[in-house]
Amino acid sequence: MKGRHIILQIVLLIGCTSFVYGQSNSYSYDVIKRIEKVENSLMNWVQTPDSLLRWNIEDRMKSHMVNGVSIAVIHNFKIEWAKGYGFADIAEKRKVTPQTLFQAASISKSLSAIGALKLVQDKKTDLDADINTYLRSWKFPYDSVSNSKRITLRNLLNHSAGLSVSGFPGYFVTDSIPTIIKILDGKHPSKTPAVRSVLEPGIRYQYSGGGICITQVLMTDITNQPFEEYMQQSTLIPLGMNASFFAQPPPSEKKELLATAYNRDGSEVNGKYCIYPELAAGGLWTTPTDIAKYIIETQLSLLGKSSKVLTPEMTKIRLTPFDGYSALGVYIHHNGRYFEFSGGNSGFISKYWADMENGNGVVVMTNSTNVEIIPEIVNSVASTYYWKDFYKPVIKNIISISDPILNSYVGDYLFGETKISVIKKNKRLFIVEDQPYELYFTTENDFFISEFEGDYRFLKDANGKTIGILDLNHDITGNRIVKE
Repeated sequence: MKGRHIILQIVLLIGCTSFVYGQSNSYSYDVIKRIEKVENSLMNWVQTPDSLLRWNIEDRMKSHMVNGVSIAVIHNFKIEWAKGYGFADIAEKRKVTPQTLFQAASISKSLSAIGALKLVQDKKTDLDADINTYLRSWKFPYDSVSNSKRITLRNLLNHSAGLSVSGFPGYFVTDSIPTIIKILDGKHPSKTPAVRSVLEPGIRYQYSGGGICITQVLMTDITNQPFEEYMQQSTLIPLGMNASFFAQPPPSEKKELLATAYNRDGSEVNGKYCIYPELAAGGLWTTPTDIAKYIIETQLSLLGKSSKVLTPEMTKIRLTPFDGYSALGVYIHHNGRYFEFSGGNSGFISKYWADMENGNGVVVMTNSTNVEIIPEIVNSVASTYYWKDFYKPVIKNIISISDPILNSYVGDYLFGETKISVIKKNKRLFIVEDQPYELYFTTENDFFISEFEGDYRFLKDANGKTIGILDLNHDITGNRIVKE
């Protein structure tokens, strides 16, 4: 038996080099077992006593129509493993590897915040001074909305500046690409309106990618360097993020490493990806491994054990939220125990989570617009690695419903202007908007959907006829569409 156990370990170790694309090293037996557990324990907000609602990653990629996924897991302040799944490009049959580059989208804001705070740390700018003190190539046009209050770099980084333009649609490779100044002023060929005040600065959170574009100009004006060059030298290289870059469009020599972007229906984005001249807000190309390096440095710096870019004192400032939630390029959760950020560009969705004390974390990047698989992977990692006070699923009992009752629920329902359909397949019900989601019943009328936190109820009239669906969490009713 001992000999068989040794052979099993050898087989697993050899096999690891084949299924972890691009990895030259083998993982230990214990790490391989944790990888397998993560891969086979994808979970949502709800669970059953018998753990029925657990899935493997390949099945969930198919059901969510996700072509490619890349994961890096941090344990004890080190990258324990990184692995790619599916395809970086279906037509070219290029598989995702740990070296595949994805658009980080808004996760770019976490790194650009570090670059901005490095300038504060070096006393080249002030975190709480009027941004117009340092802007030279463009000035913010204050008006009466700001109520004579000045916008600061701190306001921009924690989204308390009260500015417009939350995000950006991207530009096809055939489009004319505007300068960052034209984007800020909403001038042709910008696809977004001017970045202007909509609230008085400093009163509350108002997410604004437009505000982060202002930091891009500010950093360029202060350093007299193109933003992408400054970020490469001041932040990415010192963090060891050697695969990453802010260049848009990406360098031609990186072509074989780029993930192709895919729409929600699985179709390829025109030109394979969009271009984002809003570099600080969403222009980073990177890998989960590189993002993990940034996370580990943040964790170590916070504990006073490293200062590759920011000092521990500046890292503490960076991770201090003004409203209990929004800090400087990062969000704080679970009573200050975890930090995270997510990103979504056309055809790309990404997310990272990390704790403040124990050196744990995960980075998930996909070349899809479908976000549903990401929390499932994160929950699996958190459960496998026993993250403290993170994943606490709601436990529900699922019951079987007779065919006649299931049939009575089939039909179309209207929530405002949105029509959804309830269909039956293999004696199971699914809600379909742009893709199907299975219904799980807890009573004859009550159900939940694993991908969306909350509970729902089929409504019936006095005669027992189904007339609508009630969203119990938001008290919103979708009325059944009666066909003539």
